[in-house]
Amino acid sequence: MKAIRRFTVRPVLPDPLRPLSDLARNLRWSWHAETRDLFQSVDSAAWAAAGGDPVRLLGSVRPARLAELAGDRRFLRRLTAVADDLDDYLTGDRWYQAQSDGLPAAVAYFSPEFGITAALPQYSGGLGILAGDHLKAASDLGVPLIGVGLLYRHGYFRQTLSRDGWQQEHYPVLDPNELPLTQLEEADGTPAQVSLALPGGTALHARIWLAQVGRVPLLLLDSDVEENDLGERGVTDRLYGGGSEHRLLQEMLLGIGGVRAVRTYCRLTGHPAPEVFHTNEGHAGLLGLERIAELCSGGLDFDAALEAVRAGTVFTTHTPVPAGIDRFDRELLARHFGPDAELPGIDVERILALGRETYPGGEPDLFNMAVMGLRLAQRANGVSLLHGQVSRNMFAGLWPGFDAEEVPITSVTNGVHAPTWVAPEVLRLGARQVGSQRTEDALSVGGSERWGSVADIPDQDVWELRRTLREQLVHEVRDRLRASWRQRGAGDAELGWIEGVLDPDVLTIGFARRVPSYKRLTLMLRDPDRLTELLLHPERPVQIVVAGKAHPADDGGKRLVQELVRFADDPRVRHRLVFLPDYGMAMAQKLYPGCDVWLNNPLRPLEACGTSGMKAALNGCLNLSVLDGWWDEWFQPDFGWAVPTADGACTDPERRDDIEAAALYDLLEQRVAPRFYERGRGGLPDRWIEMVRRTLSRLGPKVLAGRMVREYVDRLYTPAAQSHRALTPDTARELAGWKARVRAAWPGVAVDHVETTATTATAELGTAVGLRVRVRLGELGPDDVEVQAVSGRVDAEDRITDATVVPLKPAGAPDLEGRLLYEGPLSLDRTGPYGYTVRILPAHRLLASAAEPGLVAVPSQEVVEGAGVLLR
Repeated sequence: MKAIRRFTVRPVLPDPLRPLSDLARNLRWSWHAETRDLFQSVDSAAWAAAGGDPVRLLGSVRPARLAELAGDRRFLRRLTAVADDLDDYLTGDRWYQAQSDGLPAAVAYFSPEFGITAALPQYSGGLGILAGDHLKAASDLGVPLIGVGLLYRHGYFRQTLSRDGWQQEHYPVLDPNELPLTQLEEADGTPAQVSLALPGGTALHARIWLAQVGRVPLLLLDSDVEENDLGERGVTDRLYGGGSEHRLLQEMLLGIGGVRAVRTYCRLTGHPAPEVFHTNEGHAGLLGLERIAELCSGGLDFDAALEAVRAGTVFTTHTPVPAGIDRFDRELLARHFGPDAELPGIDVERILALGRETYPGGEPDLFNMAVMGLRLAQRANGVSLLHGQVSRNMFAGLWPGFDAEEVPITSVTNGVHAPTWVAPEVLRLGARQVGSQRTEDALSVGGSERWGSVADIPDQDVWELRRTLREQLVHEVRDRLRASWRQRGAGDAELGWIEGVLDPDVLTIGFARRVPSYKRLTLMLRDPDRLTELLLHPERPVQIVVAGKAHPADDGGKRLVQELVRFADDPRVRHRLVFLPDYGMAMAQKLYPGCDVWLNNPLRPLEACGTSGMKAALNGCLNLSVLDGWWDEWFQPDFGWAVPTADGACTDPERRDDIEAAALYDLLEQRVAPRFYERGRGGLPDRWIEMVRRTLSRLGPKVLAGRMVREYVDRLYTPAAQSHRALTPDTARELAGWKARVRAAWPGVAVDHVETTATTATAELGTAVGLRVRVRLGELGPDDVEVQAVSGRVDAEDRITDATVVPLKPAGAPDLEGRLLYEGPLSLDRTGPYGYTVRILPAHRLLASAAEPGLVAVPSQEVVEGAGVLLR
């Protein structure tokens, strides 16, 4: 019989065991081995049945067992030690508290998904895992972050396979009362809520759940409340589900409702108000509109409020292709904002203008969330060095007149939270080598000096560790494969072959990620016969473990999964290549350590970062990857292999896949497998072990989320906080008024005449050429602009590369025509073809970059023709 109502019965813990509840409710247990070990010792069978979730564990332990533990002095001593350690972690000073003054009092970090632990399934892929690692690293470093997201009652889907290998989706119902969450309450005990106005006089209400991620509070908004009608209750039903209006309501709740939730949390707890708001992708970008509305209600006009909001906002883009950006119909936006809906005090046209695609090729009837995110943030970044370049090119149309390299989008390469992703066996080996505290510091704070001791670990220990991890993966794969085949309808009598799947002494390759087409799940199948030869090689066999989910609406991705599954089902190779359904954090934490090689073969440059290879590297797994994302930045032959690419503009996609697949097979056959199976005098693969050691010592410090968060603090959060403080109401009005005046006057700004002291087309290295420029500033004055000389090598089309920018200085009063003279030297510091140009840019002390206003004046063709000699 089916229950008509469901509710949660919480266990009553004996007084001596009360600290277990606090430990279970702080998600630090998800990356703190001693806490997990403590919970496992409560009841190992119940711990396994609960999937390693302390909240579920405590709800299932027999009262008799709890009573027994309450009288167990050894257990109580362990409990006290672990509880004291958590208290010290939460209250003691950490890296952030040791930094100089000027850091933000708090940072609000918004993301549509967070991958903290498998026990809180609120993530779909890399974006969410990155967000979870960001919060954990911020906690370890003591950064006063507040996370903001949505609580999806169905999370992301669970994946199974049909008998013929077709992906099937299942959406389990999540009860917040059974998750490691607490409800935020007002002082009178009633649930804290936020509300959004909807068209037609209705409202969208949401309660606020709190997940404590170490020191970091994560606020999750949940629309499944009684005050909502059925449609509104379903707004937070599924991650990335529903149509355009459903998605817009999710993003309104995340952005606008999220700011209101932060204000509520700070009011109720006394947490410092954020000085910086960080938007992780465009999904949360509407938070800027709510902050503008706050300032407008306090007396600022829209333009001044916009400047004040921009000063304290950081926007991170993870998208290397325009198709990955959320875009909404302008009419849909207009219906949800304005006098009869949300943010009634703001002119709807001002809102729509923020997301308008004003660049060539843009669609004027669409509202682009990434464009809005860039316009509402004074600082923006991509997530790897290459992705920063891709982003500057992709969004260059928002800054017309500037070369792509000057577009104000920097990069902070992603990192991963080592304590979450490093296998306990690896941690124990490190602790045995250098001590537990030094190991913890190396993994959380980073710093290459802490990683040098990896060189002292004996070869035998390294190799034994690698085999142990590989053997654990073999058992994990067999268990998961057996469960998958049962779900596909197979009986036990059909599954005897699974006991022979994988071999703990065979070179093991991992490939696990989402399944959009650009990640090329099936590139390895391009030549099935050649792949089969690699898998079944009599002396140097290879085995491959594959996992990944296609988006529920992506039939193309599902076909790729099916193609892979059908190959893996072939009795000839199924002991060497397996596909594991339902890829998630729990599987990943077993998969990364157990693989010898991590494979990544996206279409370059469409992988923004690709952090799965980082997690593998921290476990001593070597990377075999296309030079894309982070691997393009940090690859060295000492610790991995680069798959050659054929990414020229004229390459046919089919031919490109053929070329790159053949290159992959060649690498595996000629370099990777021979290196793994080659044995030195001691019977060990000495050269392979040395690559493992270099992976840990050289890549380890770089791929840490601690390094990433420290970069955000130093390069983005602290400058944003300083800009936020500088933009008082008066200075915000000043900056807004100045920008309006400059934009109005800019048509009158021109470079009128350029001349140099050079008389020939050649010059000697180290000499200087005098430069004189006459400019018209119209209604502007010299304090409003900067006149610059831009020089450097030139290519065959006279485009300046590797440019040097030098400000020119005003010389004297205006001439009879009102023109101003600017002068300066042009230093010839490079040999070869060399050129220069001049330009005028707006200049103000409160700008984060000269390109920020998007205005530039350059010489006309007539001026260029009379500008003297182009030095070559």
